[in-house]
Amino acid sequence: MNGKTELIVLNTTKVGEKGLVVHALTPVWGRRSFITSVPRGGSKALLMPMSIIEAELCENPRSELWRMKAISTSCPLSGIRTRIAKNSMTMFLAEVLYRTVKDSQGDEQLYDWCKKAILTLDALEQDFSNFHLRFLMELCCVLGFRPGEEDIRPFCHERLRETTELLKCSFADFLLYPLSGENRGEIAENLLRYLSYHTESQINVRSLRVLHELFV
Repeated sequence: MNGKTELIVLNTTKVGEKGLVVHALTPVWGRRSFITSVPRGGSKALLMPMSIIEAELCENPRSELWRMKAISTSCPLSGIRTRIAKNSMTMFLAEVLYRTVKDSQGDEQLYDWCKKAILTLDALEQDFSNFHLRFLMELCCVLGFRPGEEDIRPFCHERLRETTELLKCSFADFLLYPLSGENRGEIAENLLRYLSYHTESQINVRSLRVLHELFV
């Protein structure tokens, strides 16, 4: 392949001393995995969850695991990387996508939406505690099942009123909607159950507990 391709990093897996498998979202091939080399002592900061990078990709005719090289940052995301709370939130968002989006499902709309969401979080100075809930609701829409009150009711339990009100909020009102950390965590768990049902996959997101501790 000639030139560089933009990707969004979802997860990485260490292989041997220098090898690293990068699980990423791409605009053309959907979610794909690539292998790259990281020198001993080299920085993996470029490959943090939800990083937007550019890289040269070399197709391997004998394997689905393509080679990734010449990695560089496409968007610095300084507004995220300098904030512990935002970094933790991107870990959660990346884990949700990693467990929801299947391999080789090319969807440029999904990629463009995801990139816009990352850049929006990066730009927010304050009032972003509810952002991951908005992300989950929008992800449902992008994947093709727009949540409505009747559709989501079986998953909401005690948080039905708050959830249905949030479904009707504008983006700005959504971020300002008053929620306790406990309620926010319950709504997130309910939305993940809703996603699991519609994607027919088990979405067990370990990083949700970290968010609950940060956004009390």
